This record gives sequence, C-alpha cells and structure tokens, in this order.
Amino acid sequence: MKTKLIPLLFMTLLALPALGQAPKAKRPNPLAPISDAPGRPRVLLIGDSISIGYTLATRELLKGKANVHRIPANGGPTTRGLVQIDSWIGDGKWDVIHFNWGLHDLKFMPHGKRQVTPAAYEKNLDSLVRRLKQTGAILIWRNTTPVPEGKVGPLRIPADVVGYNTAARRVMQKYDVPIHDLYSFALPRLQKIQRPVNVHFTPEGSAALAGEVARVILDALE
Repeated sequence: MKTKLIPLLFMTLLALPALGQAPKAKRPNPLAPISDAPGRPRVLLIGDSISIGYTLATRELLKGKANVHRIPANGGPTTRGLVQIDSWIGDGKWDVIHFNWGLHDLKFMPHGKRQVTPAAYEKNLDSLVRRLKQTGAILIWRNTTPVPEGKVGPLRIPADVVGYNTAARRVMQKYDVPIHDLYSFALPRLQKIQRPVNVHFTPEGSAALAGEVARVILDALE
C-alpha cells in the first residue's frame, strides 16, 4: 500500500508550485470591440495585420482623447472591403476613419497572379472612398508599408508597393483625402522595426507606427 502511495504523493508535490502560481493575464485582443467613453470622438481603424499590430498601442496613446475602434477582422484586399464595408462602418457616427488596403491586393496567389491587379485596385478604392465619404467622417488614407527584399511569403515584390501607392494617391487626390505616408516613415527604418524578410513589424516597430498613427489622428481632431 505504501509503495502505491509514494508515486501519488510525488505527483501531488509536483503540482503544488503550479497551484500557487497566479494565472497568466490574457493578452488583450485588438479585434475585440470596445465600449465608448462618453463625450469623446470616435475613431475607426481599417486595415490588415499591419494595422492590427498597431491598434492597441494607438488606442493607448489616444486614451482619454478618443475612442479608438477597429474593424473586427483583417481587412484583407479591397475585394473583401467592398463586401464588408457596410457592416464594418455600422450605424454609428464616426469622427475619423483611418484606413488602408494594399498588401493583400499586391500579393501573388498560388496561380501566379496578383490577388488584385493595379487597375482593379484603383477602381475598388474609388468605390470604397465614395462609400466612406458618405459617413461624414474625416478620412485619412494610410498608404501601404514597404515589402522587404528577399523571399517574402506569400510572394510580394517590393517595387509593387510604389505602384499601388501611386494608384491610391490618384484616388485620394480625386476625393481630397489626406494621405498618411507611413511608407516613407517606415522605409529608412526597416532594419530596426520590421521582422527579417517579413512584411510584419516587431513589437517595437508596431509601437513606432502607432506613434505616427496617433499623431495624425490627433492632428485631424484638433
């Protein structure tokens, strides 16, 4: 009997330290909805995983100054935006909408073609901007951040970013939408703020982008 109890006692002792440990705090989910603080302007962030990366830091930087919401998903390419834009905007009033599409549009799919051609991208953006302008919000277009050199998967070509950003610029100029040039901010800092051979940014890099996003939003609200 004693022999059988020893292994059981040993396992119990091993479990004791774990029982005394405090549970790890859950990492905040940037896609989760938030409740508005009364009397503060409402901001909506639209974008892909790059914007997901800077959502929480932007929200913290604008704490007490604005209610910073974001769409509850990766914004993907403009084709997804066209399908989802009405549900993303909802029925509430927005004071500022900071938005981007691009990295998913210009990526190559398994069949060897871009997900959205430059011409279709420009046409889609035109439709999306017209819809966003109906909200009456201040619009801020955030251009697409750089693609690094190397074998980035899914395949993206660094020079394509310039072409897609140029197409987007034509649309924004047509509708008098200011451009937040995050591409030019990030490009000379890529070695420090972007993950190696990856379109995504390090936590420090996302924080740096958030500082820029918060700055332009605050300027728009003043």
